[in-house]
Amino acid sequence: MTVDDDTDPGPRESGSGAGAQHTPHHAVDHTHEPSEDPLAIRIEQLILGAERRYTPFQAARSAGVSMELASRFWRAMGFADIGQAKALTEADVLALRRLAGLVEAGLLSEPMAVQVARSTGQTTARLAEWQIDSFLEGLTEPPEPGMTRTEVTYPLVELLLPELEEFLVYVWRRQLAAATGRVVQAQDDEEMVDRRLAVGFADLVGFTRLTRRLEEEELGELVEAFETTAADLVAAHGGRLIKTLGDEVLFAADDAGTAAEIALRLIETMANDETMPELRVGIAFGTVTTRMGDVFGTTVNLASRLTSIAPKDAVLVDQALAEELGRTGDAPVSEAEAALAAEQAEKEGTEPPSYRFALRPMWQRPVRGLGVVEPWLLSRRS
Repeated sequence: MTVDDDTDPGPRESGSGAGAQHTPHHAVDHTHEPSEDPLAIRIEQLILGAERRYTPFQAARSAGVSMELASRFWRAMGFADIGQAKALTEADVLALRRLAGLVEAGLLSEPMAVQVARSTGQTTARLAEWQIDSFLEGLTEPPEPGMTRTEVTYPLVELLLPELEEFLVYVWRRQLAAATGRVVQAQDDEEMVDRRLAVGFADLVGFTRLTRRLEEEELGELVEAFETTAADLVAAHGGRLIKTLGDEVLFAADDAGTAAEIALRLIETMANDETMPELRVGIAFGTVTTRMGDVFGTTVNLASRLTSIAPKDAVLVDQALAEELGRTGDAPVSEAEAALAAEQAEKEGTEPPSYRFALRPMWQRPVRGLGVVEPWLLSRRS
């Protein structure tokens, strides 16, 4: 693609319309450049590996893309308007060139390329904020009296940057391999996007009351402990953590048995921690639409509603998940059938069927937006 005009149009007002200029969070408004902290500029150059050279228009022209497309990419990545400040680097130009090249080669449509920019920007923005808040802030405390934080930050970033970059690429490749494996095992093309999954929500009970009672630091530690524990348990038992919402986590699993095991492990682990409030979990099984790492659809809504009506320290599941556990032999279809099978096995001198879970039907009840549902209480088989 080419720029509409190969002359720099000069400053223009920033805005949300076509042609508005956007830049990464690291770029600043150069109308105040004289007052910029020299150390901040040095750290920026260290992290980016290049100096500021281009205005947004110049970067678009160097990348061979239209200003409109460049603006869409920058906006999608979550970067701020800077008018015509000279704040972009060779890396920004290369990123634009790569995205536009994927579109020109027919490997990605333009909307998909924008979506790639948006999903990558949102994910890495959160990661970067976490690393600064929870990692660098602690490490950059002056190690000796008389040293300032600024004297420590630059050499620390210089040492950490290549290691963190390598680790980020490694984890991304691992996650990409796992996600690709799930896709190629799908039965058909539709299943790659609309798949049958078990989706669960785990919610801390009484969190709103806790926010009024605990100090901010205590509340932050509790949320971090909950999210860390939940993430570890979900991953260890074969599920995927979709997202965390402070007092709530959303997870998914390819089969009902895995989701049921995760839910009960969460309840058991939190119950053994005196610092944690009670937990409730809801799981539903069915068709789920996946977009940008998130999940959507009626199944997700049902899991959320089941969580809201679940008793404390208990797991509620929907009819579909209960039936799936029965089909796979993880739970008896009914207690009467289980008793009959055990009786038959005793007569024949064989081992009775072994079940991992027990299910007890609860009262049918109307659920807002979903009609009448019949939840089942999930527990371990004693």
